Amino acid sequence: MKIGILGGGLAGVSLAYFLQEKGHDVEVLEKEDECGGLCRSFSKDGFSFDLGGHIIFSKDKQMLDLMVKALGSNVKKHYRNNKVWFKGRYVKYPFENGLSALDKEDRFECLNYFINNDNPKPKNLKEWCYYTFGKGIAEKYLVPYNAKIWNIDPARISLEWVERIPKPPVEDVIKSAIGIETEGYTHQLYFYYPVQGGIQALVKAFEENLKKVIKGFDVKEVEKQKGKWRVSNGIDDKYYDRVISCIPIFDLAAAIKGVPKKIKDIIRKKLKYNSLSTVMLGIDKEKLSDKFAIYVPQKDLLFHRICFHSYMGPWYAPKGTSSVVAEITTNPGDGAHEMTDRQLIDHVAGGLDREGLIDKKLVCASDVKRMKYAYVLYDMEYRKNMKAVNKYFSSIKLPLNGRFAQFEYLNMDAVIRNSFDLAKKVKA
Repeated sequence: MKIGILGGGLAGVSLAYFLQEKGHDVEVLEKEDECGGLCRSFSKDGFSFDLGGHIIFSKDKQMLDLMVKALGSNVKKHYRNNKVWFKGRYVKYPFENGLSALDKEDRFECLNYFINNDNPKPKNLKEWCYYTFGKGIAEKYLVPYNAKIWNIDPARISLEWVERIPKPPVEDVIKSAIGIETEGYTHQLYFYYPVQGGIQALVKAFEENLKKVIKGFDVKEVEKQKGKWRVSNGIDDKYYDRVISCIPIFDLAAAIKGVPKKIKDIIRKKLKYNSLSTVMLGIDKEKLSDKFAIYVPQKDLLFHRICFHSYMGPWYAPKGTSSVVAEITTNPGDGAHEMTDRQLIDHVAGGLDREGLIDKKLVCASDVKRMKYAYVLYDMEYRKNMKAVNKYFSSIKLPLNGRFAQFEYLNMDAVIRNSFDLAKKVKA
């Protein structure tokens, strides 16, 4: 079959790769001048960084091996030295595994409320934090952190999301509180990352094996005509036996003809998401940090996480320097979304300086990248809304693949797994 894939992010290029392996004639249509989507990497003044803290890890050994193999010699294994920044000190990540680093009073509150926990069965993310971890851990870290990353009250996030969060064994939390070393997310303890090229190197590893990738093709119209799918950018028309969408569901709904008003209204008005502003700072100091990522729950700082891409090796920062990347979740009207690049840079540099994490006088480079579609929000109507959307696209036999195509929070390994499995279904 001749198959058109809309979108050249990780979902699009990996799906095209697997379909091509099975003998299909596959063509990828990408809006931008480069493939990558959320897995784009950028360079500025010799510093290289991603749109956030992308790393390669997975419980799915088949997909992990596939990603590592795709990168060939351009990959290195790293220890995931991540911390939570709490009251001016580093606490082991996840927070419940680093309680011994807290003051005695905070440590007691976390342990006492964790053990003596009579919170009722939860109906949302906020209640789940109290129910699972107790008032101490919930109020000191989990609730304020989730409020920042989701940019809304966690009470408005449904329980679909919490299925992704491991529940700690009681003995691990007790050990943590008395200073016995424990590990929370063991499958994340080590990760892989490209030696050079940033996370986009993984996208390019798939892309370089594809026969047909058309860039600068902005999908404007999609319709079924006499058994074929027509895809147009307003100038050129492409025809396919099958079409698979890896573009944001919002863009597809705007392009495809004949979508019922009810479905369009759900997509346009009821599906919620967050945008992301990524601020990169180059620092004129070698080995700024021995950490990869730091999680920041403080309300006075807009960013929820900072990552040190120079942790990955010398390719990511000029000799004698380091870099730090801050992630800020935004939405129109929240104030941060409307800030200029300069204002965002000053806020990040000033905040990190006040916390003692950098000297802002040593900032020698900066950049800001904004991504409209970044985080899928699992609000209280998520399941009902997506059931209706998926039922419609299934009825017209137009598969959806990828984080914002499926409108599902998928990490890279899950995206590639979905591409792998979908390619087999198309063959069948």
